[in-house]
Amino acid sequence: MGRVAWLPYTDLADAEAHLGRLPEGIDVDFFTDEDATGDEVRWPDSVAEVEFLVLPYLSGSRGLGRVAEMPRLQVVQSQMAGYEHLVPLIPEGVTLCTGAGIHDTATAELALALALANLREIDVHARNGADATKRWQRWFSRSLADRRAMILGYGRIGHAIRRRLEGFETAGTTLVARHERTGDLGAGEPYVHPFEHLPELLPATDVVFVICPLTEQTEHLLDAEALALLPDGALVVNVARGRIVDTDALLAECASGRLRAALDVTDPEPLPTDHPLWTTPGVTITPHVGGWADAFTPRADALIGSQLRRWAAGEPLRNTL
Repeated sequence: MGRVAWLPYTDLADAEAHLGRLPEGIDVDFFTDEDATGDEVRWPDSVAEVEFLVLPYLSGSRGLGRVAEMPRLQVVQSQMAGYEHLVPLIPEGVTLCTGAGIHDTATAELALALALANLREIDVHARNGADATKRWQRWFSRSLADRRAMILGYGRIGHAIRRRLEGFETAGTTLVARHERTGDLGAGEPYVHPFEHLPELLPATDVVFVICPLTEQTEHLLDAEALALLPDGALVVNVARGRIVDTDALLAECASGRLRAALDVTDPEPLPTDHPLWTTPGVTITPHVGGWADAFTPRADALIGSQLRRWAAGEPLRNTL
């Protein structure tokens, strides 16, 4: 047996349909996690030989459940942008590569869709249409135009959100990331504020798009004190991780009617059916589907194919931690 890679496809024909011809000298097994129920996973027989492991999409940490039995493992390629749940499971000497770039398009689309749906109250109109009385109710709603936006977490997805905001006539977009920077994402990139500037920036923000990674520094970055700095009527759009926002503090602000929220992620997650966020006016919720659209597949295939060929050729990998 040659060098073994596990790919998230059903068979060789399926893999080549997605990736094209596979590199010479590479043997492949197929790891789709389709039979997973809880912690039960259908494992390929080559557990002891696998060197390059692509985790099935949405498999969470299940795909690393037998990592201790993989003595030849060199690379774990995730299809997720977030990686905090995987880092503790990666053995020393094994390279973890994230799915950065795969979700940019779909997640940026959803971030804008959530903002527009919430501000224009499309979810309320939809419920009125589904009601037995088919209520035709009109009111003056909010526009994204002329609002002051903030992108909290200016990486690849934040950049994609910014590009899409440009056509909506906002009053401006403030960029915030872990470190202060200029120009490191390409020519013409604007100034990026560090997190430490948030206390002075939040009072001048009408819509904050949360898209930073979850770390010790960002957990509850938007806590009660930070949320209180936002002006009345501000909207929090979270397409990152639920724990970046203090749920109890956000609920209190939204229940009072002072703030609004559009959430693709929550804490806890999944959100319990009896959680008050579901029925709080001004709150729009989607069930963590930011990257879960058909734009994902061609971008995932492109990254997996590129990484597999780089690994086979001994070239540097992308998205390494």
